[in-house]
Amino acid sequence: MSDSVVRRFRQRARLTQEELAARSGVSVRTIRGLETGDRPNPQLTSLRQLADAMDLTPADRDELMTEVLGVATVPTASPGPRQLPGAPTGFTGREAELAVLAQAIDAEQSPTIVISAIAGAGGIGKTTLALHWAHTHVDRFPDGQLFVDLRGFGPDSDPLDPLTAVRGFLDALGVDPAQVTGGLAEHTALYRSLITGKRLLIVLDNAASAEQVSPLLPGGRTCTVIVTSRRALSSLITRHGARHMSLAVLAQDEAEALLAWRLGDARVAAEPEAVADLIRLCGRYPLALAIMAARAQTHPDFPLAEFADELRELGLDALDDEEPTASLPAVLSWSLDNLSEQDRTVFGLLGTAPGPDISAPAAASLTGLSPAQVTKALRTLEEASLIGRQAHGRYGMHDMVRRYAVATADQLPEDMRTAAVRRVIDFYLHTGYDADRILNPHRAPQKLDAPEPDCQPLPLPAYDAALAWFDAEHQCLLAAQHTAVDHGWHRAAWQVAWTLTTFQIRRGLRHDQAAVWQIGLAADEHLDDPTALMLAHRFLGFAYGDLGRHDDAVRHLNESAALAEQHGDTSNHARTESMLARAWGLSGDYRHALEHANRALELYRTLEDVPGTAHALNDAGWCAAQLGRYDEARANCRAALEVYERHNDPDAQAGTLDSLGYIDHRTGDHQQAIEHYQRSLALRRGLGDNSQIANCLDGLGNPYAALGRRDEARAVWQEALVLFQAQQRHDDAARIERQLDAL
Repeated sequence: MSDSVVRRFRQRARLTQEELAARSGVSVRTIRGLETGDRPNPQLTSLRQLADAMDLTPADRDELMTEVLGVATVPTASPGPRQLPGAPTGFTGREAELAVLAQAIDAEQSPTIVISAIAGAGGIGKTTLALHWAHTHVDRFPDGQLFVDLRGFGPDSDPLDPLTAVRGFLDALGVDPAQVTGGLAEHTALYRSLITGKRLLIVLDNAASAEQVSPLLPGGRTCTVIVTSRRALSSLITRHGARHMSLAVLAQDEAEALLAWRLGDARVAAEPEAVADLIRLCGRYPLALAIMAARAQTHPDFPLAEFADELRELGLDALDDEEPTASLPAVLSWSLDNLSEQDRTVFGLLGTAPGPDISAPAAASLTGLSPAQVTKALRTLEEASLIGRQAHGRYGMHDMVRRYAVATADQLPEDMRTAAVRRVIDFYLHTGYDADRILNPHRAPQKLDAPEPDCQPLPLPAYDAALAWFDAEHQCLLAAQHTAVDHGWHRAAWQVAWTLTTFQIRRGLRHDQAAVWQIGLAADEHLDDPTALMLAHRFLGFAYGDLGRHDDAVRHLNESAALAEQHGDTSNHARTESMLARAWGLSGDYRHALEHANRALELYRTLEDVPGTAHALNDAGWCAAQLGRYDEARANCRAALEVYERHNDPDAQAGTLDSLGYIDHRTGDHQQAIEHYQRSLALRRGLGDNSQIANCLDGLGNPYAALGRRDEARAVWQEALVLFQAQQRHDDAARIERQLDAL
């Protein structure tokens, strides 16, 4: 070849051979050979490095490529490649995701290379979204569109080799295959040289890994790439600045629109309840909705309710089909193909875990793996879009994916599944028990069996951590109790109820408290344990009292007291009498309440139980105050407070201060009442006792109002109103609203 091309470009860039070598990384010997024609087969990577170092235009690059290699790019007059598959029909929704993709061609916001990586589970609609967006914006890419199915996940083949994909792109760009030699590096270099300066859209669909994608990325600044994969391909974000988009299920209105398009507006409008059932049972999962819609289309005379019933009865099996791409179980199974046996086992066991989600420590006990091993497995499953990471280190999965996980777990040995569930139940029980001891160290302890081997209860350092753990795990604890019952682990079911009691009382979770003790009481039918039965009746009666079910409350509390007398258990008898005092007080009958408080006081004194005696004194003081016997009430409550301060019991101190605040307000000492209420409120806030915080705010508003401090009264009553409403204490909320109106 003539030596004028390389030399001319180098001299125009005002570079010596040595300077060009230093800038490009290509040796002086190679440059000299290119200029003299002594190197007839240079590496494509060398040419690309030289072109970049001399800042060649696309036309100059074409000239360099043609004269050195004898390979030309697609002539400018030739139309560019148009490889996009047909636009998906019936596309609905995804407005937010489409807006994110639209930013990919915003010149002001785009990075050097724009890659929108769409990750999501199989059947979630990644390819459909990418193709819809691509066809909508095809005019933005005048030089063409390249598309390849990388076959990362599918029924019949291995992932597509990147070299094969690049060869396909070179064919589409008009390169004669006979003129391309070398391996992946050489093909990639030529591919990148050809598309430099062009405005191309490149869709890399169904990618298996970032390593499969990287050779297909352009080297210039003008192309847009969309990658779809079930994996997150996080290294694309790290190395190439990709924008990650995790695709979720459809919104409710989008699911409705999908069914309306496929089945017709009239058919959907005729059966709104059946449509709602189909959407709910499909979990708004696009492929599941499409499968059921297709079956309904083939039977236009069948009511939609039949298909909803079929889905309700058969579950995931209703979404199976001989055609793999029309079978949700088959599509989901492809996500497991490249996972290790351990990761597949973890996935299956996660489906059996109680609760809507799970933390990494709970997953470690479930699987029996070390924290490091389970963290790695969870990250792998998240990368595969089989689980999703949520806030505060929790993991969840879509209902449809969870059903598939359960089906996967069914293939594991039964003893493995049972041991895993028992370990996670023990995790919740033992961690919860220790957390309860932190919340209420003055509570009588219980004896728990040792946790199963490889169960790893979570150590909690302090009060705030214990309360936060209960907040995060409450739904899982409720589910764990049901799971324990299902497996016949009745003592564990009862103990979960006991473990939850302090937390539920302080958070004002009255309905949940009643529910767990209904299960706890039923579990006692299988236990030969009169003390457990006594406690179940007592705590269920306590919960019923809070719910305004006075007759039920008194019935269970009387049953608990009778059992205590029958078995000579004076301590539990005294505690039950205190709860009877509370139940009668909640009903407004303070004469009966005072009788039970005084009976509790006698029993505690018999036992020489000083804290118990203080508790009964406060109860008696409160009841006496409600009956207008303020001097007696004040004396009792002050005596109780002295004991609680010595024993460092902030919960009991707060209750007694609240009683004293009420007495001060009723006897006209409003400023002293405010001080007592404020001290009580500070303690309640420290305990996170939302139920009593609401009561204390309610009381505090009264002396504020009596002193004409209306703004302060309004502020505390408005806060109390929010808490009452959150706790579904409707009568209290209505009363507060009337008080606010009166201000």
